[in-house]
Amino acid sequence: MPAEWDRHEATWLTWPHHAGDWPGKFEVIPWAYGEMVKKIAAGEQVRLIVRHERDKQLASHVFRQSGVDLRKVKFVTHPTNRAWTRDTGPTFVRHPSRSETAIVHFHFNGWAKFDSRRDWHKDTKVPETAARLLRKRLFHAQANGRPLVLEGGGIEVNGRGTLLTTEECYLHPTIQVRNPGLGKADLETAMKTWLGVKNVFWLSKGPVGDDTHGHIDDICRFVNAKTIVLVKEKNSRDINYRSLAENWDRIKDVRLENGSRPEIIPLPMPGPVVFHGIRLPASYANFYICNAAVMVPTFNDPNDRVALGILSELFRDRPVVGVHAVDLVWGRGTLHCLTQQQPA
Repeated sequence: MPAEWDRHEATWLTWPHHAGDWPGKFEVIPWAYGEMVKKIAAGEQVRLIVRHERDKQLASHVFRQSGVDLRKVKFVTHPTNRAWTRDTGPTFVRHPSRSETAIVHFHFNGWAKFDSRRDWHKDTKVPETAARLLRKRLFHAQANGRPLVLEGGGIEVNGRGTLLTTEECYLHPTIQVRNPGLGKADLETAMKTWLGVKNVFWLSKGPVGDDTHGHIDDICRFVNAKTIVLVKEKNSRDINYRSLAENWDRIKDVRLENGSRPEIIPLPMPGPVVFHGIRLPASYANFYICNAAVMVPTFNDPNDRVALGILSELFRDRPVVGVHAVDLVWGRGTLHCLTQQQPA
């Protein structure tokens, strides 16, 4: 699996239509997409999944008003349940000795959480549609003879052979169990098989409010092959302090694929983002690296500029830009959760 900062051919997104993800705020979400797509389309094609012609017309209107070059947007018609393309969209891998890419289907199952009769069956077919459209090989991931469930937000790679994930997401024995009966060794073997990684490192858990139950992309990210940013909560009275501190204890043991130690950079957490009395999983780690920019979620918080400054020092080859995400995070995810890269 290539690193996110490698050159993209396109970015995949899904047009938002599930108002229940953003109750009371849904009307503003399409305009957040307009801002995102404008920044992405400056450097690559956008492949936008829409359910039907009405979605396409609404998206086109929003994009025109937002200043998006519609020549850079390719509409892909496919029925969907939700818009979280990081988890439901195609995960691309590249052949190690030639430029050919393929798609791995990780059999999304609604984060092992939602009503199996209605809430994810359309989404889990997206990789198949992408493979047909792009005429790419499709690998159906398995482990111990059963379909393997992984989500894009639950894995983080440096493109050289190292993968980061969390025990909370994939090893919890009772909550949102994606792969019943599979232990750590089974999952590591499967990740190595289907993603071409050489070693897997497990952090503990993520921030409060994450309904995916511990996705790594709210916690810890590679910014290059040898450098990691890890979120840190300095307020000892904050509900996230203890769990995020445990990740800092663990990261001391991380090794890269060649046995070397990566550089670890702390990334601050914003102050609590609360809506309707619910603490939301606001995190600067949910940034997305596209060809033209690194888009970082911001939360009208003093730490916005601190996080942008840290990431600007780490990404010298493209601008680091903030994208207002106070409304997006009401859906329990922001920029990285909504996007999926297609490597060149």
